[in-house]
Amino acid sequence: MTDAPGPAALAPLREDWQTALAVVAHPDDLEFGAAAAVARWTGQGKRVVYCMVTSGEAGIDGMEPLQAREVREAEQIESARVVGVDEVDFLRLPDGILEYGVPLRRAIARVVREHRPEIVITGNFRETFGNGVLNQADHIAVGRATLDAVRDAGNRWVFGEDGVEPWGGVRQVWASGSPDARHAVDTTDTFDLGVASLRAHAAYIDGLGWADFDAAMFLAGMSEPTGARLGVDHASPFEVFALGWGDD
Repeated sequence: MTDAPGPAALAPLREDWQTALAVVAHPDDLEFGAAAAVARWTGQGKRVVYCMVTSGEAGIDGMEPLQAREVREAEQIESARVVGVDEVDFLRLPDGILEYGVPLRRAIARVVREHRPEIVITGNFRETFGNGVLNQADHIAVGRATLDAVRDAGNRWVFGEDGVEPWGGVRQVWASGSPDARHAVDTTDTFDLGVASLRAHAAYIDGLGWADFDAAMFLAGMSEPTGARLGVDHASPFEVFALGWGDD
């Protein structure tokens, strides 16, 4: 009897770009896996911009939403600073009840046009995280809308009334933490920065009520298996969506 094959090897992400825009639903979404990759890229001199579609105001059960918005925006700004990001946009759409559709596409397309990235990063928008854990509705809505908004942003006849010049220069969209990831980036040298970035969300993590939560242990539980598939100690996985034919 032969052993079952292990997980397939992952291909390295391209790094021949200079500007990326990360669009996610909530403060903390990037820190649960992608922040160490961002630290790698900013360390290379690349520009990375964050866009939070909501401010996570419904994410702390024991804190009233207006107060939570203020706290979570401040935590996200500090978390971004830790990994070398100094541009953070907050769209302030309602947390917990985002819906995929034209209004969400319009909001994201405008941000793409304003920042003119070559790469757009979003979060996992598959139904699960690949381990039987159900994904959250806001994540699914934002990821799907981001894919479409990138194409919208390049079409001057879509949302042209917004008065922002179109941008069709996005080459790929990357979904962090997707269970269908076939690519990854080595985060061995920036793993500790990713941990520090997650720890900056102290009020949110405390509000979750996770007893004895260890950010380093949690992140290593994902980055080490991914790293093994890339041939390194730590790595972050991404599902890649090409915007042009033959551009993988």
